[in-house]
Amino acid sequence: MPYKEREIEKQYYTIGEVAAQFDVAPSLIRFWETEFEQLKPKKNKKGNRQYTPKDIETLRSVYHLVKERGYTIQGAKEVLKNKSVQTKDKIEIIESLEKVKAFLQGIKSQLNTKG
Repeated sequence: MPYKEREIEKQYYTIGEVAAQFDVAPSLIRFWETEFEQLKPKKNKKGNRQYTPKDIETLRSVYHLVKERGYTIQGAKEVLKNKSVQTKDKIEIIESLEKVKAFLQGIKSQLNTKG
């Protein structure tokens, strides 16, 4: 059986890493923490925020609702409170479809350059 390297997944991310992942300012992430009770990142002894993958999933839902779907903060709070599982599923479906779209566009561009 061949040796397979496991991908090492980080357990904690800094606010800078999270902000870069969503292409937003760290101040927006801090603001969302004050508005959404689901966002409670752990803080180390220095007071630096440490985001878990679960925190990032919650942020992904908030980002999707506020930035991509155009919800107000209050509207996004209500959606997350009432339909958090459905919202997460929809976000995963959208991300999957975007990957398929990018793949198909790549094939199309390859076919156009060969023909």
